[in-house]
Amino acid sequence: MLTLLNLLSAVTLLIWGTHIVRTGILRVFGTQLRRALSHTMNKRPLAFVAGIGVTALVQSSNATALLVTSFAAQGLMALTPALAIMLGADVGTALMARVLTLDLSWLSPLLIFLGVIFFLSRKQTRAGQLGRVAIGLGLIILALELIVAAAAPITQAQGIKVLFASLTGDLLLDALVGALFALISYSSLAAVLLTATLAGASLISLPVAIGLVIGANIGSGVLALLSAGMQTAAGRRVALGSLLYKLIGLLLIIPVLHPLAQWMDGLKLSPQGLVISFHLLYNSLRCVLMLPTVRAMARFCTWLLPERAPLNDMSKARYLDPTALQLPGLALANAVRETLRIGDLIDAMLSNFLEVLRGGQPALSRELRRLDDEVDALYSAVKLYLARIDQESLSEREKRRWAEIIELAVNLEQAGDLIERMLCKVQDQKTAQRRDFSAHGLEELATLHVQLIANLHLGLAVFVYGDHESARQLLREKRRFRAQERRLAHAHVSRLHHQNLQSIETSSLHLELIAEMKRLNSLFCSSAYAVLEGHDTGALASGARDEASEGVPSSS
Repeated sequence: MLTLLNLLSAVTLLIWGTHIVRTGILRVFGTQLRRALSHTMNKRPLAFVAGIGVTALVQSSNATALLVTSFAAQGLMALTPALAIMLGADVGTALMARVLTLDLSWLSPLLIFLGVIFFLSRKQTRAGQLGRVAIGLGLIILALELIVAAAAPITQAQGIKVLFASLTGDLLLDALVGALFALISYSSLAAVLLTATLAGASLISLPVAIGLVIGANIGSGVLALLSAGMQTAAGRRVALGSLLYKLIGLLLIIPVLHPLAQWMDGLKLSPQGLVISFHLLYNSLRCVLMLPTVRAMARFCTWLLPERAPLNDMSKARYLDPTALQLPGLALANAVRETLRIGDLIDAMLSNFLEVLRGGQPALSRELRRLDDEVDALYSAVKLYLARIDQESLSEREKRRWAEIIELAVNLEQAGDLIERMLCKVQDQKTAQRRDFSAHGLEELATLHVQLIANLHLGLAVFVYGDHESARQLLREKRRFRAQERRLAHAHVSRLHHQNLQSIETSSLHLELIAEMKRLNSLFCSSAYAVLEGHDTGALASGARDEASEGVPSSS
């Protein structure tokens, strides 16, 4: 029992080391990897080589699959180059398996020692993150040694011999077991290295080992497909195409399995070396042969997974891809796109509110409340998504962007609540008391409404592009709105002086709506402060005075 526990812990350490290397590489070179993979690669060989290189860096074809499916789902990459990258990722995994089977026992303690020193002393720097990668590489090498040591006593156990003796070279059965190895270890690389270790300990024959290796490849394809299950159709097509290529490889090798095993038995290599060499040869030949067919495979996958008509459910997040959380830059971009959708909902709420003021149908009120519920749902989704981003992996610029996104999302959610509160006041006045605004009063509210929507649009543009001149223009529009609000309030009081009955009946509501619109305008204009911070202290000071006079906390 203790021997089995040692083996399981060694395999777990191998998986953990691979995870540390992958996440460390993504934190240090995530932006560069995103740039390299997201550019459309018209030349398939270039995309193929990129897949090899990225997988060699992150130590996992599954990690590469997560990146590529995410980019495809976001529309940053076409399906054809994405499939070419996935073929290259399979070759990259085979190359890393070959490297990790070399005698690197001296390297493990050195990498762990240096990695811990750099990581603990410079945790927030690039050198510290590279130290983290070194720790992961050291753990991978150490785990491989522990697996070999733990597997040795197992070879003497009669029950284990009987268990592996049941694998007699039936390729389909062996491939199924290999796929289960990859699924359990969450890594085809770990499954292949474990298979090589078992072959080196004479627990399994070469034909069985070949079947397990092919199955490990298929298991990685199943993992990628499962991970892409929540993606758009574009992302799932990438994972589906990669899995189909692996299944085609299985079908192609069935007729030549036994002649191939006999030929490899004649080579002067250790059983472990034979398994690793087969893995490299098989993946290289399969992927090179399949590379010219990626365009046809892309068409086939598109036929199998066509685009579905989008559902008219605005409350469901569209861009908050969980697989992008390993790339903070991409995750922040996704959060920006989702926050802009909240802005679109607020725009629709304002339009409906104006129609309610003009005596619109009761259905408009129900629609406005439904939109507010969708705003709340999207706000919660954005907030939770941002909370899942690792703060330690963010640069100073990304931390500022993170704060800007959450601030705008909070402001828009508050704006939705304000609009719904305004609706309740209007309904109480017009429905319960049967009172309507005067023509002049309704015209004044409509005038402020036009300015309010214009400032919402400008505020969203400033948030997206961060243009200083647009931010200063937004603050000018904010002061213009305030001046207009004061003028209209004075005009309303003047109508009261002239004993306008409709104005008298709706006076309290009229002034309350103007005050609420002023608060809405402050929320919409808050994005200017983040852009101008440290660049235009004069504009910020003027804006801060406006905020203080309105009783709204300053965003600066």
